Amino acid sequence: MGIFDRLSTMLRSNINDLISRAENPEKMLNQLILDMKSSLAKAKQEAAAAIADEKKLQADAEQLRKQAEDWERRAMLAVQENRDDLAKQALMRYNEALQGAQQLHETWLKHKADTEQLKLSLRQLNDKIEEAKRKKNILIARAKRAEAQQRIQETMSGLSDKSAFESFDRMAEKIEAMERKAIAAAELQQEFSGDDLMAQFKQLEYKGSSDQQLLDLKAKMGLLPAGAKEPAKQLGRGEQAAETVHQPELEEDGEPGPKP
Repeated sequence: MGIFDRLSTMLRSNINDLISRAENPEKMLNQLILDMKSSLAKAKQEAAAAIADEKKLQADAEQLRKQAEDWERRAMLAVQENRDDLAKQALMRYNEALQGAQQLHETWLKHKADTEQLKLSLRQLNDKIEEAKRKKNILIARAKRAEAQQRIQETMSGLSDKSAFESFDRMAEKIEAMERKAIAAAELQQEFSGDDLMAQFKQLEYKGSSDQQLLDLKAKMGLLPAGAKEPAKQLGRGEQAAETVHQPELEEDGEPGPKP
């Protein structure tokens, strides 16, 4: 199993475990980002080790190639000195070094391709983590909105119970009844306190005053006929009787009659 296969398996395991235990979405998302960063750090360490191995293979292949070149020069020197025996031994070493260099070079090429793929995977993983960090705030906002909607629904469900509204209406009716009782008590207090006879006369006087004000207004507006007199004040029955007794009798011709 490759490095990123192991990393992917570990991330899926951690994410599934966190999601199954998720209570606070914001806390869980932050923890997921931390786990991703930790996994990325471990992947970078393993990738760095793989890159170091690739560099070592390249260096070993280059070193064997140089050794092969050196043995080839020695073989040429032995030929110049008429030492064919040494030249043959040098050529044997040359072939060994050259063969080893070619094998290491092929191994290095394969390892280099794997290393480049590893670097690409690391960049992709890093990009995904950065994208997850950007999405985290959006997901947290969505989680908070969902929680708010849930609380509103729970509140609305609680308000569907009519007991609170019925209690409110009963309290309103009770307050209205208290107000009616207070008004009735005030009316009774006013009706059965003080001089009732005096109150009746005050009402009559007020009525007469209103009639007088009406006549004054008509006179001011020129609506009264010429020679019209103001009506006398309303009198009680006793005063009317006294005025009738003391009024002189008139004859038919308008002269006063004999005194009794």
